[in-house]
Amino acid sequence: MSITATVAVLAIAALHAYILVMEMFLWTTPRVRASFGMTPEFAESTKALAANQGLYNGFLAAGLVWGAVADDPVGFAAKVFFLVCVAVAGVYGAATASRRIVFVQTVPALIALALVLVP
Repeated sequence: MSITATVAVLAIAALHAYILVMEMFLWTTPRVRASFGMTPEFAESTKALAANQGLYNGFLAAGLVWGAVADDPVGFAAKVFFLVCVAVAGVYGAATASRRIVFVQTVPALIALALVLVP
């Protein structure tokens, strides 16, 4: 796999680690509330749900890192699987929460997937 593909996969992993931090630990802070357009009351009432979402984003990040460091064929399969998971989650998020998620999550995942699949 190319260095460019590895960097792309690790960048997607870093994005999902950042999302984990936002959703698990910073959900009620003014900056995160503003980025998601939430009132303090809504953020407080959804804190446990956001933490659960954050944990899943952490699993995506861990899987992508595993794929980036594992030898093939396991590394290749893990990268493909987790990048597809990220892309599908982005499509679902765009359909149910905010259209911009497709640009933040799905498009980068598909670009990284193309880099992984191209020899």
